[in-house]
Amino acid sequence: MTRLHLNPLLVVSAAVAALVGLPVASVLTNILSGGTGAIWSHLAATVLPDYVANTLVLCLTVGLGVVVVGVATAWLTTMHEFPGRRIFEWALILPLAMPAYVLAYVYTDFLQFVGPLQSFLRESFGWSKADYWFPEVRSLGGAVCMFVFVLYPYVYLLTRTAFTERASGMLEAARTLGLGPWRSFFRVSLPLARPAVAAGAALALMETLADYGTVSYFGVQTFTTGIYRAWFSLGDRIAAAQLAAALLCFVLLLLMIERRSRGRSRFHDTTGRNRPRAGQRLSGWRGWLASAVCALPLTIGFLLPAGLLLRLGLGSGEARFGEQFFTMVRNSFVLAGLTATIAVSLALLLAYGARLSKGLLPRALNRLVSLGYAVPGSVIAVGVLIPVSRLDIWLAGQWQDWFGTNPGLLLTGGIAALIYAYLVRFLAVALQAVNTSLAKITANMDDAARGLGLGQSATLRRVHLPILRGSLFTAGLLVFVDVMKELPATLVMRPFDFDTLATQAYTLASDERLAEAASASLAIVAVGLLPLIAMSRQISRRRR
Repeated sequence: MTRLHLNPLLVVSAAVAALVGLPVASVLTNILSGGTGAIWSHLAATVLPDYVANTLVLCLTVGLGVVVVGVATAWLTTMHEFPGRRIFEWALILPLAMPAYVLAYVYTDFLQFVGPLQSFLRESFGWSKADYWFPEVRSLGGAVCMFVFVLYPYVYLLTRTAFTERASGMLEAARTLGLGPWRSFFRVSLPLARPAVAAGAALALMETLADYGTVSYFGVQTFTTGIYRAWFSLGDRIAAAQLAAALLCFVLLLLMIERRSRGRSRFHDTTGRNRPRAGQRLSGWRGWLASAVCALPLTIGFLLPAGLLLRLGLGSGEARFGEQFFTMVRNSFVLAGLTATIAVSLALLLAYGARLSKGLLPRALNRLVSLGYAVPGSVIAVGVLIPVSRLDIWLAGQWQDWFGTNPGLLLTGGIAALIYAYLVRFLAVALQAVNTSLAKITANMDDAARGLGLGQSATLRRVHLPILRGSLFTAGLLVFVDVMKELPATLVMRPFDFDTLATQAYTLASDERLAEAASASLAIVAVGLLPLIAMSRQISRRRR
């Protein structure tokens, strides 16, 4: 009789993939679900067209904006020399530390009628309200601007890498064929960088679709705001799940378009001369124009809002650094720390299992886990709460039968379900970082360890872990920062009277208490700067 042998790591991978896929499956099962009643019919007849239209407009305009800004700044910092280039090449990623909803709060305070800018204009020119027109920041156009200047670094980073890796040999060949700088850019560099541009734009659009704080604060009706309204205002979980399923279809369509846009094209450079090339020097007004082009998104996306946050936080008289503030800091750090620790541990098991296996199943399971990052937090929250709340009710009933007492909600009444939602959303971040680092360790080291009599666990503990220590820390830091910034899932799933920095900033800003929201927003931005500082140091070293 043949004994069935199960690889423990493969079992772990399958279990994790099933848990990650459960919320998505829970949402999708409600697409054709009946029983939504008059509320879903009302949503479909009234606000659903607005959700679709606003979401499409956001995707199109934000996608175009991040591509223009990201490609332009990547091209200038990679291919040219101009004043401040060495600073801009790493500083242009700093807006990633500024969540879009924080940017929305800051610019609302700065640009509103009683804000510093309009007050200064009225005092300087003696204007009254009827004497001038000023654009309304709390609008669809304002939301587009917030997203563009926060999310363009996704395109900038990937496109700059593509320009750096592929540029030198092919551009030299293009010059010998008589192509000038502009024609070389459009006919050689940009086509080669197309996969990077598409990937960066897809990441930016997924973040746009996942956002709740910005669109809610600006009064823009999207699927994310509709999910929150259907769940809490209307009390219809099935309608919320169907809206979440529609939003998930948007995300899947976006991923499919990005993949199909490549077609069968392949982008290779076979010259063997991809050494870093000396940038073309821009002198005079051209150099200063290039500096201005790079300074504009950096100033709008990070420098100006960071300065305004400091002014609000320090000049409001009541900086809110009291007991309540530190309670929110503790809550945020507990959630982020636990999630990061569990995510890195699971990512290490998944990546190591795929490395040891010769089959396709572990790699396919890892890809399934990686899809969680593409799912918005509001969708994950709905997908987690529906099955977990049912499990919670069943567990409470069993506990009542066994022990005669009612334990309450064991999972959704605490932070366990919220951490589960975070893991579904951000496990892919840790897995990508661990996979990238593990791939750099040659298989010969595994063979040498086995030759010395080490088993799989001993090889991981004594060979791989010392090498991976830095990458594991980076992976944990990235997950930590993402959890600190996450708003939609936290708003939906947090326990009663359990506030984090993100929820506090949103609540105070929604009550128009913008100055009081500054301290929580500053803390979020400060934590977000940590991985960007490390990334900036790596970028600045590449061309030395």
